[in-house]
Amino acid sequence: MNENMSSSADIDLDGLRIKYLAEREKRLRPDGNAQYRLLSPRDHALADPYRKALRERGAVTDPTEVAVIGGGLAGILMAVKLRDAGFEHIRIVESGGDFGGTWYWNRYPGAQCDIDSYLYLPLLEETGYMPTERYARSSEIRAHLQRIARHYNLYRDVLFETDVKSLDWDETSGHWHITSAQGDAFDARYVFVSNGPFSSPKLPGVAGLENFGGHVFHTSRWDYAYTGGDEAGNLTGLSGKRVGIIGTGCSAVQCIPHLADSAEHLHVFQRTPAAVDVRNNQPTDKAWFDALPHGWQRERMSNFVRNVHSFDVREDLVNDGWTRFGREVARLAADMARQHPGVAPTPEAFQHLIDLADAITMEDIRARVDREVTDPAIAKKLKPWYGHWCKRPAFHDEYLKTFNRPNVTLVDTDGHGVERVTAQGVVAGGQLYKLDCLILATGFETGTNYVKRLGFEIHGTGGDALSGKWGNGLRTFHGMHVHGYPNLFFTGTTQTAITYNYTNMLLEQTAHLAHILAHSHETGATRIEADAEAEQQWCEEIRRMAPMLTSYFTYCTPSYFSNEGNPADAAGILSGAYGADPQLFWQTLRAWRDEKLYRGLTFSKPNRPVR
Repeated sequence: MNENMSSSADIDLDGLRIKYLAEREKRLRPDGNAQYRLLSPRDHALADPYRKALRERGAVTDPTEVAVIGGGLAGILMAVKLRDAGFEHIRIVESGGDFGGTWYWNRYPGAQCDIDSYLYLPLLEETGYMPTERYARSSEIRAHLQRIARHYNLYRDVLFETDVKSLDWDETSGHWHITSAQGDAFDARYVFVSNGPFSSPKLPGVAGLENFGGHVFHTSRWDYAYTGGDEAGNLTGLSGKRVGIIGTGCSAVQCIPHLADSAEHLHVFQRTPAAVDVRNNQPTDKAWFDALPHGWQRERMSNFVRNVHSFDVREDLVNDGWTRFGREVARLAADMARQHPGVAPTPEAFQHLIDLADAITMEDIRARVDREVTDPAIAKKLKPWYGHWCKRPAFHDEYLKTFNRPNVTLVDTDGHGVERVTAQGVVAGGQLYKLDCLILATGFETGTNYVKRLGFEIHGTGGDALSGKWGNGLRTFHGMHVHGYPNLFFTGTTQTAITYNYTNMLLEQTAHLAHILAHSHETGATRIEADAEAEQQWCEEIRRMAPMLTSYFTYCTPSYFSNEGNPADAAGILSGAYGADPQLFWQTLRAWRDEKLYRGLTFSKPNRPVR
């Protein structure tokens, strides 16, 4: 055990739960997700600051076999798997100016992945690429995704800077009709919706934000023309400037040290402290990387999932802050086995071990604050009082030390958030903080109706709107198919298994969907649709397992994980997720494919069904 780590004997679980609930109550709001201002695709706040000039092109009207909506990680991997399955006519529609998705937009200084690069960057073996360091920077991730797109010839038929306006099924032709805000209108036999959960920024619904007289922007639309510098920092344009940042999530944790380096003074407005663990980034050891055996990346991904979700730590290939939780569970289980040899723990006893591991992990993270921050009063405000998985964990080696600087002020709002914005600055705790620049690190929209987040409507058979069908929650078969919406497929977080390594999840989904399309072509079928009964059964399975996932959030401070304190709300990002170990879900999909009966889907030609 780490010498700085608490022991189970030091933990008062009941006392922690009381503390967690008290902190949760401070932050619960009746308006939930409505506290944020949602943006439409054509809102000026979403303008692309990274493109040099708008591409001039005519409207696209020629049909394509496959349309993939979204050019980020999900869309790229979907197109790659379809290429591997023999599909050539693939048109990707992407609102950004190039491939990358979240990593096209997230270019704030310090942006990098918090998942091990050897897990997160996909297709390393296939493209022959070695990440430069263990936690890759945004520019490297973006470049790698574009490398994949070139490798698989995805630039050939892509529409960048294009916002889908509508998606309508034509029963007569058996095609989807797609229109865009840029005047495109074309048909596709198959459509994959791969926008990802972090595609639409949200702004704080703070009174007066529009009246601020200084400069303001969202972290996903970083204005380097104003700040100077680049993703590596050196923000010379902030010299002599009073800067404020609202939000202390993962993006803020990464950019705040760079802001503090350059601004005359930085005010950090905090509602909820981040749980910041050690990152310990390292350059890649080329000799180690070159010696990795064939299939190493797939095995590393599987090992990560086993450690994080199953606490199977017979071997920990990753050995970082994500897998430490599993290691702690295993340590406690070993202690219990020594104390009670030959006695298998009951489910209740094992849950107690998990609760202890959670508490020990968070106690260590809080103790780290005391070691890093010199002022005890500031350290106290930076301590997170919630469970380890209540908010996305953060990892950084400079963030906490930043609050030792004389030019940095932590404005802790004790869970209430800022009160309002004026022409001069931000009011919090009754005090006005005058600012020249205000940065919004308020994340992405994840907690409203799925179709609303998409920014366009989808009409299926009979013209039925998907927003209506999903008005009370998602309804799918295996999270990827919807009855009444033939030849339409979803990738991402729609009633599917979720893991922290998003890449792993997407590789499983896209391989599954590519297999289904390949089978359709082999049989001569041109239409694929989920059966109503199969959809209903899957929804019942999701509801049956939901408590496995949402019960944890009872003691959690609000976050997008808990749908701002309403984990059972049907619109939440995790509310419709597969509640069990993701490995079980992926095994279910593989067994379903291996059976070759394709239960739950109907494949048909124009006049007859095909199996």
